[in-house]
Amino acid sequence: MGYNPSLANNAMAVFSGYIMNMFIPRSGEFSRALVVNKYEDVPYDKALGSIIAERVADLIVLGLIVATAFFIQIDILKEYLLETVNTTLLLSLMAGATVLGLTFLWFIYKTNTKISLKIRGLVSGIMTGVLSIIKMDKKWAFIAHTIFIWIMYLSMFYINIYALPQTQNMEFGVVLSAFIIGSFTIAFTNGGFGSYPFAIAEILSLFGVTLTVGTAFGWIIWIAQFVMLVFFGGLSLILLPIYNKNK
Repeated sequence: MGYNPSLANNAMAVFSGYIMNMFIPRSGEFSRALVVNKYEDVPYDKALGSIIAERVADLIVLGLIVATAFFIQIDILKEYLLETVNTTLLLSLMAGATVLGLTFLWFIYKTNTKISLKIRGLVSGIMTGVLSIIKMDKKWAFIAHTIFIWIMYLSMFYINIYALPQTQNMEFGVVLSAFIIGSFTIAFTNGGFGSYPFAIAEILSLFGVTLTVGTAFGWIIWIAQFVMLVFFGGLSLILLPIYNKNK
């Protein structure tokens, strides 16, 4: 989009976003856009749009990982989902969200109030950021790097099986299933606080891992991530105004 924020500010914006997610789920994307807007003069709507574009790419890769896990462990995972997911409630929520979304779009594009015009401009800027993937010069490098990031996520998760003797011989398909559940837990909660270890334990129990071992395994992974994010996130929040004191 023609903006060139510095590597340092980009990195600190990402880490500060991660620590914000610990308090309010998904607030990190908004705070990251605010940081880039404040210290690099990138318009907030376009910064947020580019971050949403990243999340769209992440969602596609995660979808491929989910499909792979289902292919490997289809019988066990299918039974687990049928037992745990309330299909009626899920469909009702989807229908309600669709109605609200269509009503919102009608209000934005069919009225000319100050609020609708302002939101329309914000949505336009966000779409510019979202579509930046298509227009960027190095789109294939962006896609390749997205895949590389997810390989690193999975590797970071997988290496923890060697922390406990009871998990060292876990099959890759089992680890992949736990990784998916962990990813969704972090995405839809405040960084998986309090729920991540138990979600991991529950999915591992389907494959014969005791709840005690599964919970311990989940805590090891979550605490390692938590310490890292709090350290680098807190450091970023301290260093951002110092690094940009002349701006």
